[in-house]
Amino acid sequence: EDISEQLDVEPARFFVRRHIRPQYACRGCETVSAAAIPPAVIDGGMAAVGLYVWVIIGKYVDHLPLYRLEQIAARDGVILSRSTLAEWVGRIGVALQPLADRLAALLRERTVLHADETPLAQLDPGKGKTQRAYLWAYRSNQLETGPPIVVFDYRGSRAGRHAQDFLGDWRGHLMVDDFSGYKALFANGVTELGCLAHARRKYFDLNAAEPNAIAREALERIKALYAIEDCGRELDIEGRTQLRQEQAKPLLASMHDWLRQSRLTVANGGGTAKAIDYSLKRWAALSRYATDGRLPIDNNPVENAIRPIAI
Repeated sequence: EDISEQLDVEPARFFVRRHIRPQYACRGCETVSAAAIPPAVIDGGMAAVGLYVWVIIGKYVDHLPLYRLEQIAARDGVILSRSTLAEWVGRIGVALQPLADRLAALLRERTVLHADETPLAQLDPGKGKTQRAYLWAYRSNQLETGPPIVVFDYRGSRAGRHAQDFLGDWRGHLMVDDFSGYKALFANGVTELGCLAHARRKYFDLNAAEPNAIAREALERIKALYAIEDCGRELDIEGRTQLRQEQAKPLLASMHDWLRQSRLTVANGGGTAKAIDYSLKRWAALSRYATDGRLPIDNNPVENAIRPIAI
């Protein structure tokens, strides 16, 4: 035998799922009974669960507008009007809301969270254009026990009140970038954690644009901190705490002193000064992770969750 293989695909196929329920008549009591109707997301709806899933994945995962889903179905001779699809999307959202609420409640039971936000284009009906909306993402901390949880909160703006509304009276450690919208939370009892990857990015961009001795030195020092994290990846919280206090804290203290001395040697307003100022301004938040094995070093987990949506 000469065997060769080719990758193929079966496109989405529309078909009718028929439910046959026998009915039984009782002559003695003059009644007719039948098996119960299978449960449905939308009572009396014409669509099966698989079709609802196809619509929701197309709209929210593949970012296909409903009119395109309408066209895809029409190619197979299936007429699905946009108004029908829109009604399904709305009613499925209502059906899933208790699950979203429960996930958000479980998320707020965690003591350490990540948060980030990304802009999305939202249709502006009647104006023939789009307006900017925001998807706020909140994620559990991967260094703590328990299953990972990600909750997205869709809002019409980037106002900081949206984060306050979502977190409510939650008080814990919150890992974020330097966006000012989170500052009110930190003034009301939430503990700020700074993202070391954001600080590193400024030195990386600076050195990529033009070789820079201070930026290279900063990158090497941050690389050493991440190497310590790699060593503690499989440790428990107590072991990671001890490792950080013994190895990361001295490196952070040395880096802080070096940054302060380096800042005296560069002019105000330049890229190097701005990168150092960012680190020094947020140093307490950036270095706080070294005191506790539960605390993350950067905000990559929530950024990785939100990046595919932003793209």
